Amino acid sequence: MALTIQKEVIEDLKSIWGDRINFNALERKIYAHDMGVMPSMIKPFAGNPIPDGIVQPSSEDELVHLVTYANRHQISLIPRGKATSGYGGVLPVDGGLIVEFNRMKKILDISEQESSATIQPGVVWNELEYHLNQKNLTLALYPTSAPSSTVGGWLAQGGAGIGSYEFGYFRDNVLSARVVLPDGSVKFMQGSGLDLVSDVNGITGLISEISIRVKMLKPMHVKAIAFGNPDHLAGFMKDLFSRKVPLWSVSFINPDAARLKNNLPPHYHHGEPVTDEHRPILPEKYIAILSCTNDRCDLVQAVVMEIAQKNNGEFLSAEIARHEWDARFEPVRAKRIAPSLIPSEIIIPLENLDKVIQEITAEVKHPFILEGFATNSQEFVLLGFILHDERQFNFNLAYALSLSILNTAQKYQGRPYASGLYFIGFVEKILGKDRVKKLTAFKKQVDPNKMMNPGKVLDNSFLSRGIELAGTFDPILKIFGNLAKTKDPGEVFKERKGIPGDIVWYAYACSQCGYCVDQCDQYYGRGWESQSPRGKWTFLKLLLEGEVEFTQRVVDTFLACTTCELCNRTCQLDLPNESSWLKLRGLLVDGLGYRTFPPFEIMANTMRQQGNIWGGYAKDRDKWIIDEVRDSIQEKAEYAFFPGCTSSFVEQDIAQSTALLLKEAGIKYAYLANKEQCCGIPMLVSGRWEVFNETAAKNIAAMKQTGAKTVITTCPACWLVWEIYYRHWAKDNNIEYDLHAKHYADVLAEKIEAGEFKLAKELNLQATYHDPCHMGRAGARFEGPRTLINAIPGSNFREMRFHHYDAHCCGAVISLVADPKVASEIGASRIEEAIGCGADTIITACPCCRVQLKISAEDNHLPIKIRDLSTLAAESLGYDIPCSDPVIDEKWAVFDGMIRMMTPWGMADMMAGLIPEMIEAMPDTYRNMMKMVMNAPEVFKEPMISMMKSVMPSLFPGLLPAIMDKVMPRMLEKVSEAIPMPEYLEEQMPNLMPKTMEVLMPKMLDEIIPYFMPKMADYLRGK
Repeated sequence: MALTIQKEVIEDLKSIWGDRINFNALERKIYAHDMGVMPSMIKPFAGNPIPDGIVQPSSEDELVHLVTYANRHQISLIPRGKATSGYGGVLPVDGGLIVEFNRMKKILDISEQESSATIQPGVVWNELEYHLNQKNLTLALYPTSAPSSTVGGWLAQGGAGIGSYEFGYFRDNVLSARVVLPDGSVKFMQGSGLDLVSDVNGITGLISEISIRVKMLKPMHVKAIAFGNPDHLAGFMKDLFSRKVPLWSVSFINPDAARLKNNLPPHYHHGEPVTDEHRPILPEKYIAILSCTNDRCDLVQAVVMEIAQKNNGEFLSAEIARHEWDARFEPVRAKRIAPSLIPSEIIIPLENLDKVIQEITAEVKHPFILEGFATNSQEFVLLGFILHDERQFNFNLAYALSLSILNTAQKYQGRPYASGLYFIGFVEKILGKDRVKKLTAFKKQVDPNKMMNPGKVLDNSFLSRGIELAGTFDPILKIFGNLAKTKDPGEVFKERKGIPGDIVWYAYACSQCGYCVDQCDQYYGRGWESQSPRGKWTFLKLLLEGEVEFTQRVVDTFLACTTCELCNRTCQLDLPNESSWLKLRGLLVDGLGYRTFPPFEIMANTMRQQGNIWGGYAKDRDKWIIDEVRDSIQEKAEYAFFPGCTSSFVEQDIAQSTALLLKEAGIKYAYLANKEQCCGIPMLVSGRWEVFNETAAKNIAAMKQTGAKTVITTCPACWLVWEIYYRHWAKDNNIEYDLHAKHYADVLAEKIEAGEFKLAKELNLQATYHDPCHMGRAGARFEGPRTLINAIPGSNFREMRFHHYDAHCCGAVISLVADPKVASEIGASRIEEAIGCGADTIITACPCCRVQLKISAEDNHLPIKIRDLSTLAAESLGYDIPCSDPVIDEKWAVFDGMIRMMTPWGMADMMAGLIPEMIEAMPDTYRNMMKMVMNAPEVFKEPMISMMKSVMPSLFPGLLPAIMDKVMPRMLEKVSEAIPMPEYLEEQMPNLMPKTMEVLMPKMLDEIIPYFMPKMADYLRGK
């Protein structure tokens, strides 16, 4: 879509906002979505949802500046929280700038005395709840989308949710708001003034601050009661209100919802199903969930039992009650087996609850999830979802059933849940006539040009009028909607456009709920939706629909994921996100020939030549061995010690300390020594699967010769490979594999618990532990390291906020190679969390985490020590192992230099220094042409350079192979000048660099040339 903002304005905006404004075409398409799916027949009438750009203010002052600028240049502004609604309120209708509030997420004040909280609009509900809990407070109510939705978004959208039985609609719990009006002024709103900002999708201004009511934190008691039919359910609900039972939250699901929950697929980890022993089977009935604070239990229990008995209710087990309460943030979990949902959200009076449910159930002949929430105004919010498949034309016809449900609601004095883009024709029923009149006058006064979120709430459109009119054809639409069948619920994997079938399914199944976004280190490291798992699934869906194609930039996005698996943890659909990205890496790099990150090509060659990623000589792999541990090494043993590349060549203090600890624990082990290869995980995660395959074969064959049954590792990634990935590889290649792996911390923890190992020397620490992702979430290995830490006298251990399954990534692995600056910011976030818990030392059990956290601490001047667990434990045994920090600094300087040199701009700089040699290496015709340009009179030189700049990009791919061979000696000199390399690595560069450039140059030329050609032109000009 063409931009509606002029180019000079765009350039001006870039100069003002820097990296907080984005005009990238793909990014704009990714932001052209909310949680809903628009039927293909409706899309043409919804306008252009693709914004001209996305801007991310961080303060009220910046909002004022933005609004003033937008007014001056007639740019429409569309506010966006986390896009967790499906009403189109965050979608442009004709370009403009999306104003994303992800940087306005400060908690400004929490008052225990006033029971209030004042926050910026981008604060996510769960984050606010955490900080309230620290002061013994909690939210009065919250939406079911609380893990991702924002406070400002709910005020702009309006609604009710969990806790509304006692506290009503969110609007009733807002004390005040500050709003930046379209003229740039700031208005403080409270009382009836909030009618101008609540439920109106930001059409009157941009919310900059909100104060809300909160309540005291008290333990919660939950009950689940099943009812056989809507009459009994409604009777129970009516009695709750008539008896004024002091509950906090009341909700229910219908039998279809229970049935579909029972049929969800199991959790998968590393491609294998994992049995959830705590997953109960729900009765396929109407299930009411009641919650109240424990101090009210005595008041509530007897009357609830009486009312339930009167209405034929059956109390369900405490296990079911707790399970359903814990699942309150998973309202669309069944989308996993759909893969699409048709939403219909309505508000109805309590008195007609039974009639509405009965009629809807009779009218909708598709699988239909219904969830209801009681409000203190004796209304129920009903969230309904019809399971279907948007890839089928039938989806358009079935979508009409959502209007049938709305018609039923209106028949019984109900109304739509919100207006947004689609239900503008119903706005008087949603807001009330008087409020609409007041809102219309205010909008006309403050925004005569309709720059604030046009096409919403008051701006009746062709689409909204068509939806309103469609209600008159309900009997016909209902017939066709119910005839528009799709398959029964369940996953169906079918390859499409070369994308594996499971990934195709997940791309459509992804609910777009955004639970994965804020916790993704790539998102909070870079700040844009495309980097998040939700953004990746959006891209894949666009790809499958023919709207975008893979490019190297997109491939880099999939490669940059740190493989931390936190998105697997947060996904309400339980999608195997990380393993899907891993599968795509192999497809894109090994299968389709896209380049991986350039440093991995150097690693691939060092692995093939020397068996490790650091460029050390294979003959030096066992140089870490100290005399004290030699007698522990056996030719054959039950255990085998696998230190890995980093512990063998860089952090030798880890290999030495671990060996000493094993010796003290009485464990003897085999050791592969110079036969040991890198575990191969760098090649696996970078898409160089053929190198991983070679490595796996060598390591497994060598290990079998030791007779070992258990491989002990120092590195969580090595543990993951030996325990999981090699097992999968062996199975795929019909190779017997009976090995298991243990991290040294788990081995020693077993000895400690058995009373066979003890640490004596006291260390004066205030320690916390960073869970390595490849050992924690990826392996569920949490307690071994903690047992070992707590066995160290004087460790004074405390947990960070995010730990165990919820631990945040350090930012290493791919991110460190892709973008050291981003990796440093991710690492700094983790370190600040450690400092926040009072720690002066971060302990980790991963060599790579240690390097990354050390670099991040130094880059960001953060006052904390980074220690590996093995070195601390060895110190507590009285050993004095030389610290490897100086070696880390030396090796990292080389690594960092390589990363920076092998970027497109780094390669262009290096090639610029080789221009004289490159010209001399060209065939005669081209060499003479270059010299002719250099010697041409000034009047002819510029036209000749201009012509050359247009021609050379197409000629370079053919010229470069022959040129590279001739300039390689000088290139090696340039590399040595730029990067201070140790002697052993410099000796290998004549073998490593040519092979690396042979692979990289053809794939990188398109990226290098835009940076290189201006430098060549300057050279020809004599500059």
